Amino acid sequence: MKQIINGADLRRMIISAAAAIEINKQALNDLNVFPVPDGDTGTNMSMTINAAAGDLRKTEDPALGQAAKVAASAMLRGARGNSGVILSLLFRGISKKLKGADHADGVLWAEALQEGVDAAYKAVMKPAEGTILTVARLAAAKATEAAKENNHIEFVHEAAIAEAKVALANTVNQNPVLKKAGVVDAGGKGWLVALEAMLSSLQGNDILVPEGAAAGEVKESANFDDFDTDDITFTYCTEFIIQRENDNDPEKLRHFLSSLGDSLVLVDDEEIIKVHVHTNDPGKALHEAIDYGSFVTVKIENMRLQHTEKVMTESEKAPKIAEPEKALGVVSVCAGDGLADVFLNLGVDQIISGGQTMNPSTQDILEAVNKVPAETVFVLPNNKNIIMAAEQVGALTPKNVVVIPSKTVPQGVTAMLGFNPEGSIEENTEALTEALGTVDTMQITYAARNSDFDGYDIHEGDYLALYGSQLFGTSQDIKVLLKSLAEKVRDDGKEYITIYYGADVKEKHAQKAADLFADICPNADVNLLNGGQPVYYYLISAE
Repeated sequence: MKQIINGADLRRMIISAAAAIEINKQALNDLNVFPVPDGDTGTNMSMTINAAAGDLRKTEDPALGQAAKVAASAMLRGARGNSGVILSLLFRGISKKLKGADHADGVLWAEALQEGVDAAYKAVMKPAEGTILTVARLAAAKATEAAKENNHIEFVHEAAIAEAKVALANTVNQNPVLKKAGVVDAGGKGWLVALEAMLSSLQGNDILVPEGAAAGEVKESANFDDFDTDDITFTYCTEFIIQRENDNDPEKLRHFLSSLGDSLVLVDDEEIIKVHVHTNDPGKALHEAIDYGSFVTVKIENMRLQHTEKVMTESEKAPKIAEPEKALGVVSVCAGDGLADVFLNLGVDQIISGGQTMNPSTQDILEAVNKVPAETVFVLPNNKNIIMAAEQVGALTPKNVVVIPSKTVPQGVTAMLGFNPEGSIEENTEALTEALGTVDTMQITYAARNSDFDGYDIHEGDYLALYGSQLFGTSQDIKVLLKSLAEKVRDDGKEYITIYYGADVKEKHAQKAADLFADICPNADVNLLNGGQPVYYYLISAE
């Protein structure tokens, strides 16, 4: 039985935990009860801990404290979603306790696990039972008891795992939603997976990501120093979407483009053809493609130029932090060119592309904040699963960061309407925060999985309507949901309605949705905008 661990041991343990979470990523995602497509627990935890695994692989023979610090720092910056942030906080506490230590016995390891729990609980405003916090807390408490009985780290860690299993099984009884679905908490399960993988490594059986699964090998930032532009065979990355207007066979287009370049991806359905190809002659690609219909979007980027700029950026080493030119600035998260334009027109300085399907990391938010030439930067997460990641940014930048806890894009838009660039920090914080409660948000998306949720028998592919954070209705006919939402808005006496239609909605269909709202809500001012957002067919705000 292993008595102590050193830095090399901890390095292997964390890399094994990252591999295990990656292997079990989809199983963790499937535990999510709410059936909307989102940045699921398994995905967020995997991306967070694999940021640490990537940095640890580049660290040779680290001391114990150094290994813990490298992991904690990488996870803090790579943290995505609430589950990823909590995971990073658990390891931040562990790192704090192991600082300066060459080895850890059972007692120190138990203290480190408890320090991690303390760090996580401190950061969560309203800790709920039946979550990863519960599992980690009870496991750490058991480890402390076990260390008094036997100071071998393997014994202590085994005791923590045994208690974590019991605690995880009980989460189904602590959360009514989990109980109804008959599943355990996904985040708690992820922590158990990590603990078990660390024990396996401790016992000499490192966990490896199967060949072909790349997440464990993904770097937070690629190293381009040894890459020459001569290695780029085709200069232009060419992407476009065509609205199909005839029955021409897309396979002919695929064959033509494959002879013109490489990295070809062509996806088509009855309405569109979407193409990505690397070529030296994007004009030929576009000329051939026009025979299939009209262009919806076109993007051409010079990869040689991008590479040169990337190398220059990498060589600077130090992060760029814009010098203050004004007192206040704003960063906003959203997905979709139309929504980005709305925020930019309202005065937002930097847009972070992301949202429900891909939660930006703390590092992503940090980089955007540092680009804003202001002393104080307000951050609008516009998603409840991004708020915690945003709240970690303040400790990583000399700029003053104020996170406004917007949970939806309409909340963020309404907040920006009240932003006063000449006002004080306190005045704007109060005004933007108060604005969040003045707007109701409705969303229509689709069910990513079968589910029995809150009295609804939901089938994969059904349309789902959300009102605020609650499931409002489900149907196979989107018009049924739009009508019900319009009637709700009318009954609530709302006067201003804005409908943002998504990337998968045609303008003519969106106009019919707007006309429906105008008919049912004759006393309201109805506006229609192309949001271009993925996943959500409609985002609707009502005030």
